This record gives sequence, C-alpha cells and structure tokens, in this order.
Amino acid sequence: MSATGVPRAVVLGGGFSGLEAAFLLRQRLGDKVDLTLISDQEEFIFKPNTIYIPFGLDPRSLAIPLALPLKRKKIQFVQAHAHEVDPVAKRVEADHAAYPYDYLIVATGATMRPEEIPGLGTYAKTIFTPTAMLELRPAFHDLLTAAVEGKRQRVLFVVPPNNKCSGPLYEMIMMLDSWLRKHGARGHVDLIWTTYEHSFIQAFGPRLHTTVLGEFTQRKIEGHTDFVVEKIEQGKAIYRNGEEVPFDLLVSFPPYAAATAFPGLPADERGFLQTDQDTRQVRGFPEIYAVGDAGDFPVKQAFLAFLQGDVAAERIASLVQGRIPEVTFDPVSMCVMEEFNRATFAQVPLRVTGRPDLPVEVRPEAMGDYRVGTSRAWRAGKAMLGMYLPWRFRAGNPFHSGLPWRGMELGLKVMSTVLAS
Repeated sequence: MSATGVPRAVVLGGGFSGLEAAFLLRQRLGDKVDLTLISDQEEFIFKPNTIYIPFGLDPRSLAIPLALPLKRKKIQFVQAHAHEVDPVAKRVEADHAAYPYDYLIVATGATMRPEEIPGLGTYAKTIFTPTAMLELRPAFHDLLTAAVEGKRQRVLFVVPPNNKCSGPLYEMIMMLDSWLRKHGARGHVDLIWTTYEHSFIQAFGPRLHTTVLGEFTQRKIEGHTDFVVEKIEQGKAIYRNGEEVPFDLLVSFPPYAAATAFPGLPADERGFLQTDQDTRQVRGFPEIYAVGDAGDFPVKQAFLAFLQGDVAAERIASLVQGRIPEVTFDPVSMCVMEEFNRATFAQVPLRVTGRPDLPVEVRPEAMGDYRVGTSRAWRAGKAMLGMYLPWRFRAGNPFHSGLPWRGMELGLKVMSTVLAS
C-alpha cells in the first residue's frame, strides 16, 4: 500500500495500451488507487498515422506530450527506462530508482530487429518509427523524379519472418501506387510485394486476402506469398525458394521483438511476456499484466492493444473494489487501411491456434462478425479515428469509454453494416 493506504498500480510504457490502462484505472477508481506511469519517452506518438509522413505530414503533429494529461489525472509520470521487475519484492527498477507496486501493467511495446535478415538494415528503408518514415520521404521523391524522367524503377516491399503487424506496409504500397498515379508516373514504376506468409495479411483471414489480391490485381502490383526472404544484397533480395528479386528501392517492416526484456518474468524466445490469454496476467504472477506489444498475443496492433489495456484496468479495478473480475480479453481486431483513393475496413474476431505457421485465425463460430469492405467513405472513418484518439488522450481519457466512444462505435457499426460484408 502507498503512504495514503490505497493500492499502488504502476504502468510501464506510454503507448496505446499503457495510456489506455492508466486513464481507465483512474476513471474507474478515482482516488482509490495510487497511479504511476513510467516511460522512457516524453511523448505519445499516434503511430497509425505515421504512414502519411513519407507523403508530407509533419511528424510533430502526431506527438502528444505525456506530462500534461497525466498531471491532469493525477498520475505520477516518471521519465525513465524500466529495466527490471522483481516479482517477489513487487518492485520495478528504472534508471537506478525503485518503484514498489501492488499491481503492475507492463506495456513496454516492441522493437525491430532488422539484423535478423542479413543486409536488411543496410539496404532497406523501414517503416517502424517516425524517423524511419521521414527517411522514406526523399526516397519516394527520388523515385518520382526518376519515373517522371522516364527511367524504369523497381520498388520491392518485403514482409520477413517474425513480423507481427504487416498492415502498415500494405497501406504503404497502395498509397504509393495512388500517389504515383496522381503524379502521372506509375507507368514507369514496377511495384513488387513479397511476404513469408501463406496469404496476404494472413492473420486476418481469407476475406482480407481476397480483398488485397483484388487491389493488387487492379493496381498491377506483383504479389507473392510464401516468399521467405533470407538475405538482402545490393540491388536484390534472395529467398529460401531460390528466387532472387531485383530492386531499385526496398521497403520493409523488420522482424519484431520485445522492446525490453525482463529476466525475472516468463517470456518467449523473442522476449514477449507469456500470459493467460483471457486475463493478460503474466503466468505465475497474477498481480502483473502484460498488454499490447509487450505480451505474447501473436498480432501486434493498436486496436488489440487498447482491448488488452482495458482488460487489465478493469480486472485491477474489480479487485481493488473487492469484486471478482469478470472481464476477459475478446480479440476482435478492427482496422482501416489507407489507400489514398479509398480505404479498406476489417473487423476480425481472432483466436490463437498454437501453430507456428498460423498463430492466429478467424474464429469459425464468429464468422458473422467477420467483416471486410473497401470504399472511399472509409477514408472518412480513418480520419475520424485519427482525430478522436488524440483528443481523448490529450484530455487524459481512455479510448474505449463514455458517451464519445459509444457514438464512435455506433458510427463504425453503421458504416460496417452498409459498407462491409
């Protein structure tokens, strides 16, 4: 207990799931919990909209300083790197200071390991961070200049093994296609896509694969599945099946790994904390929750991170209030993929399979909730989400809560009923 006699909850990480959990805990418990958020970053970055940076968006427009909304909700903010958890003493070590907890939420996210594919870090442009997205901007403009001058260009997009969220890369290739067409340069650019997966956006099932296949066919994008990249050399990618694909520009989303390893907690070979899927509790340590990209759920995606943060907060709130926790994690993903001339919406109920080649799949019993649709109107839906989330976090409010979310949810349901099937 804290000095005030109330339980201490510590949140590690200031991303989607960490902020969602912290703000929801404060909303549910008020002053009945002592809240601390520890992050090595002073800002939250709205990553879904970093896809616009290569095409001119100012990265600063996506940043929300953490100090003000956390202060507004009386959440102590510690800017430090949390590097160790002692689950026996119930203490977090962060930059040589110790922070005791009664409940701990680990939301430290993921990082990229381009070095796992020889040559990827040297020859590829990547899309994980705003800085990387910014480096793509001159590459795209050089591509456009060469194409306008009539020089044939080959742009290769690669999804390597152990990438956990390829959706933004799909957005990028279709946005690039639309952008080149707008500038009258598409005819001099070959766009090629390769993925190690058995289908396009494999985790999100056959309907999204069919939709992407149709988009690739219409846009004349050459797409390949079951292409496992093994190494990159200057000007070419080399695959396990013996194929070699030449390129002038290579864009990739590297393999994922946990951003921070916590040796005292159970984790898989990539550092993701092992959890009970329904509760997000770390195995063997019921007072610790791993949410978002820090946990072992196979798909790393913002909407799923929100849902996990909600579950952790709701369960802790129930325990503090002396109630038996009933909320469980229901992994129904929702996303809108930008294409510039239109957008694709997907609502996908998922389940974990335990199969390395297909870690998640669409739940057969929930096919009625599996919806996919492409329309120009979905661009407005994506824009609304892009305004709603920063507005909520700037005010220190959770994403999935209150009248504003119910209105947003109703709008999305209406749109999905009319524009998706």
